[in-house]
Amino acid sequence: MTHDVLRLLAGHGTALVVIGCDAVRYYASMPYGPHDSKLARIQAMLWSHPDKRIYIARKMYAWRMGEIFPNSDLDTLRGMEGARMKEMYKFHAQKYQIVWNGRKYDRESPDDSDLPNQAINHAATAVKAAAFVATAVTGAIPQLGFIHEDSGNAFCLDIADLFRDLITVPLAFSAVKELEKGNNLTPDRCVRFMAGQMFRRKSLVGLMIEKIKGLFDDCRCDI
Repeated sequence: MTHDVLRLLAGHGTALVVIGCDAVRYYASMPYGPHDSKLARIQAMLWSHPDKRIYIARKMYAWRMGEIFPNSDLDTLRGMEGARMKEMYKFHAQKYQIVWNGRKYDRESPDDSDLPNQAINHAATAVKAAAFVATAVTGAIPQLGFIHEDSGNAFCLDIADLFRDLITVPLAFSAVKELEKGNNLTPDRCVRFMAGQMFRRKSLVGLMIEKIKGLFDDCRCDI
């Protein structure tokens, strides 16, 4: 791709995002976003205000857990979500008839995990890639997360986590079931292939864009 192509795209406000097939990987993008910075400015304002920041975090947990917990701090909400995820893993393991020995993840040796844990890792990577795309398209600020804090893509991780129930966990366990049939695919390739199909079927990137916009809808102000 030549310099002239990039120049013309930039001059006409046309997005260019370098991704894997079906947005299961995110590699790079031009700094474009929408035509104005209003969403990013609202995000920054809410993030910088402690009460508003916790409100947005609670809103995301409410979306994930189907219930609002207005008086709970983040540590309490994280604990509740952790307990809920344990039950979700068990549910999908039973649904797909997969042997499940609990969530175990060694960041230093991720491939040493058992097959279900490897599949969860790969599924999470694919969903995060879609969240990176949605964040770039909306012009949101990746670094300003409301639940995640330390990562340079904290907000992307926040958005990816909203889809654990709908995408990440079902994708992982369905991939394990497929791998157990002996299809000669690696866990990574199998998950990526199935992720692409699921992302298209459920219009995942579009859903994420709607979530990002909806996250700040009731907090808009003149800025």
